[in-house]
Amino acid sequence: MPGENGKASEATLVLPLVLQNFTPAFVSFVGLGAVSAAVMSSADSSILSASSMFAWNIYRPLVRPKASDREILWVMKFAVFAMGAVATVLAIFIPSVYGLWFLCSDLVYCVLFPQLVLVLYYSSVNTYGSLAGYLVGMVLRLLGGEVILGLPAAVRYFYYAEHDTTGDGNLDTVVQLFPFRTFAMLISLLTIVGVSALTKFLFVRKRILSKRWDVFQCFQELDVTTLEYTSEPPPPESPAPMADRSGWEIPELPSPYQRKVPRSVGVIHYAVEVEDNGGYLTTVL
Repeated sequence: MPGENGKASEATLVLPLVLQNFTPAFVSFVGLGAVSAAVMSSADSSILSASSMFAWNIYRPLVRPKASDREILWVMKFAVFAMGAVATVLAIFIPSVYGLWFLCSDLVYCVLFPQLVLVLYYSSVNTYGSLAGYLVGMVLRLLGGEVILGLPAAVRYFYYAEHDTTGDGNLDTVVQLFPFRTFAMLISLLTIVGVSALTKFLFVRKRILSKRWDVFQCFQELDVTTLEYTSEPPPPESPAPMADRSGWEIPELPSPYQRKVPRSVGVIHYAVEVEDNGGYLTTVL
């Protein structure tokens, strides 16, 4: 019977064995089918979500920006098989699914939480700082050790201790009493801020590095030419603006009433507002 040896992993077999051995056949069929359907619905949703994120957030922006929708669909299909294989391997070799969920929340706190905070509240963050913070946070977290993955603690922080939980005389449990997860999160946050400020200093303020070394194109200057229309009334031969339910139609004004305005900017943010000025069109940039 499960659990007779005191192993928690055997306790998960209680429900399937009870349905199989202590209930009628039709109850066992319906019960095991319901459990399987619940597990499969959650598993296929997670695999499809991960495959979709890989195709749209990694493959298309970084590998093939001009990929068609049909190509993205095929990439998603192959990614489903790859994610399914990885999930199968994890299910076989990882003793606890709940431990994986705990590890995911752990990595979200150490790696993604600093990224989210700085994107919302620090306008000078860039790709270089984000990548550096991601790597630093991940490395510091893994160096602290992880029992679920079988990784020993490569860095022994303050108040490091080992315990014998099985009573066989072997120190099998590692306890990091120092809050190394919070430490990894704070170092990651400071790394993002520092590297972002350093790259901006090198590329923009002092121009020590040439823009051709800006591989992520965070500081490229773009030449943008826009048309700025004046609020002066057009001559009689010019067509008057026509209004309908969808708004004003922009007329083709003659050359004296339009001028090109070149602008060189690093990040483009334009807000265009169209106002009705006594029957004529005024565009505010």
